[in-house]
Amino acid sequence: MINSFAVLVFLACAVAAIPASSNPLFVQHGDSLSDQSVMADGFDVDLGALRLVEMQGQPPQRRLHFIKINAKAQGIKFFDITETQDLGNIDTMRFKANAFPSPNATEQVKGAIRTLSTDGPKENLEKFTSFRTRYYRSDTGRQSQKWLSSKISEITTSYASKGLRDLISVTEFPHSWGQNSIILRINGSAPTNDAVIIISAHQDSTNMWPFLPAPGADDDGSGTVSILEAYRGLLVSDFRPVQHVEFHWYSGEEAGLLGSQAVASDYSARSVNVIAMSQFDMTAWVKRGTQEEVGIVTDFVDESLSNFNKQLVDAYLDIPYVETKCGYACSDHASWGKAGYPSSFTIESTFANSNKNIHSINDRIDISDEFSFTHMLEFSKLAVAFAIELGGWKGSD
Repeated sequence: MINSFAVLVFLACAVAAIPASSNPLFVQHGDSLSDQSVMADGFDVDLGALRLVEMQGQPPQRRLHFIKINAKAQGIKFFDITETQDLGNIDTMRFKANAFPSPNATEQVKGAIRTLSTDGPKENLEKFTSFRTRYYRSDTGRQSQKWLSSKISEITTSYASKGLRDLISVTEFPHSWGQNSIILRINGSAPTNDAVIIISAHQDSTNMWPFLPAPGADDDGSGTVSILEAYRGLLVSDFRPVQHVEFHWYSGEEAGLLGSQAVASDYSARSVNVIAMSQFDMTAWVKRGTQEEVGIVTDFVDESLSNFNKQLVDAYLDIPYVETKCGYACSDHASWGKAGYPSSFTIESTFANSNKNIHSINDRIDISDEFSFTHMLEFSKLAVAFAIELGGWKGSD
């Protein structure tokens, strides 16, 4: 055990020069190696741990944890399936919807949208980015998750009516690495209801080399507080859904979609009827000189659900959508798609015009006037519309 960054920096420089796909520290599936953890300022780097990594078009391969970090630094996208090898092997396709309805809850959606503000997101994101890093294996990553859990509870207490509060539960989904995912549920009113609508973001952040500072303002602090503001707006509006509506904040997205895979695996194993899942990952950046838009991802998503999101943008937002692609395993929607559930992903712009400061110390609120809280507000509107249109609205008793 070493309390120094020197070893980490040396290894980072040595390994970074080697392509992850041909690294000599690659270990064949089934080989073993004892754990060799390095602790640095509350950072469990787990250098010797073997992880089972799945990249597009390749069979799962065992890689040292540090080689996985190197792959992330090179922009290679992957699932870390070490703890979720059965994800996708259970038949959940019977839950897959063929089509989604056209938006028709105009009065309820517009009423809830009017309650939204940039004030809460600004205050919450300032606090969320004050943690040195929200890396999933760090002490501050755990602390940031605890703060987020307490903020969700505070908003619930402050804004939910007594009757609505009785429908709400907030739980931590535990993970072995310590930073837990958060699941907030508003119970639906249908007497035989088992359908769930999910709105999600990831709470963790990382630097290109994760032991360095990672404020993660846009990736994905912006998505985290955007859906938190949507939740607050629904509470103010006394939203009583017919279907169950859940808000998820995942841990470990930056390490291979770990948290969302664990949650999706649990839901799949229990045959939970998730009829729609929408991921919000990076919602703040408007590149200078470009038109303000909502990026609708069109690859590795459910086409019908993505088209439904386009309709919501047209009906309720003040800016248009643009189609874009993000590749294999690029955010938490991919975990749900792999499980056979309809999933979608919206982002701040096309990927070509998205924030290039992510995974660095410069992913901050104050780095540029291109970071926009009014742009984030459009995504809060989208999350509100998604919840109401698909969750239904029974109204208060």
